[in-house]
Amino acid sequence: MRIELSVVIPTFNEKENIEEIIQLFGKALYGINWEVIFVDDDSPDGTADFIRNIAMENQYVRLIQRIGLRGLSSSCIEGMLASAAPYIAVMDADMQHDETLLPVMLRKLKQTDIDIVIGSRYIKGGSIGELDKIRTRYSRLATILSRFLIRKRPLTDPMSGFFMLKRTFFEKVMRKMSGKGFKILLDIFAASDLNFKYTELPYKMRCRKKGVSKLDNKIVLDFLYLIIERSIGRYIPVKFLLFVLVGGLGLIFHLLILYIMHSLLSVKFYIAQLMAIVIAMTSNFILNNAFTYKDTRLSGLKFIYGIISFYIACSIGALVNMEVAYKLYTLSMPWYLAGLIGAGFGGVWNFAVTSTITWHKYD
Repeated sequence: MRIELSVVIPTFNEKENIEEIIQLFGKALYGINWEVIFVDDDSPDGTADFIRNIAMENQYVRLIQRIGLRGLSSSCIEGMLASAAPYIAVMDADMQHDETLLPVMLRKLKQTDIDIVIGSRYIKGGSIGELDKIRTRYSRLATILSRFLIRKRPLTDPMSGFFMLKRTFFEKVMRKMSGKGFKILLDIFAASDLNFKYTELPYKMRCRKKGVSKLDNKIVLDFLYLIIERSIGRYIPVKFLLFVLVGGLGLIFHLLILYIMHSLLSVKFYIAQLMAIVIAMTSNFILNNAFTYKDTRLSGLKFIYGIISFYIACSIGALVNMEVAYKLYTLSMPWYLAGLIGAGFGGVWNFAVTSTITWHKYD
């Protein structure tokens, strides 16, 4: 059987929705040679095993289980790469998307020169349903921000996670996509040139009946990361920008500790500078681990090994920091200026070494 349409669905703890999704596809896609490819990020609730058991009996169902990986966009990309069908759709597993729109999308792609069809909640006939106020505000704000990336290709719903595209179009953009974040449609548009055609079809968003929404702070950060990467990130690496920002915060923290210890508590400058270095170094590691290197974030024993390697890698920079600052201080330079220059010299070393050792080791 030659598959005409693959529907890619990323999953994480969506076991309760799987059977009903497959049943609804069977009705909506009757007469079409279709398959559904679930891409599961090793769900703790056993979603992957549940799908695997169904796939043993159902020829329309396939499973990709990913170990040690998380991310909706990268899941969708992996699922699309695993498909051989000429048409590929992407949907969420929460059953909020209208599967009856899939045949309409397919006809649009087959009968016209359109490359991608998007389900929209914000054009006439569409609706966000009973989405709660917080998520509604977030969705609208994210929509406004995302338009900065696709100014020349206006979309009413750039945050839509419901669309269908031709394989030939996907193959043109797949190597330019970042795979970051949770809004793959925005990633596709940002990676595309202007020579493609798209259209939007209205759909009414349904309420989630089973499972729990995956919207959390990490997803929001992933979205902001994608916006930065797709705007100024093409000129300056995002990790470098974040490292500089964290370094700036660390520098302020360093000077604050130095001021408290030396000026307020009358601790000798050399000791105060040492304490400021250690405290600022620790805060820099924690912030960089949480934000700059969130894709290779260290936890558990790796966190301990990471911070130890961070200390070791920064030790030479700390010595440079201390020696430069102390030398300048003994030459009658004000304590704050001496500390600032010393921290600057040490910071250059820290970036050069830790960016290639501390987190790279665990990539």
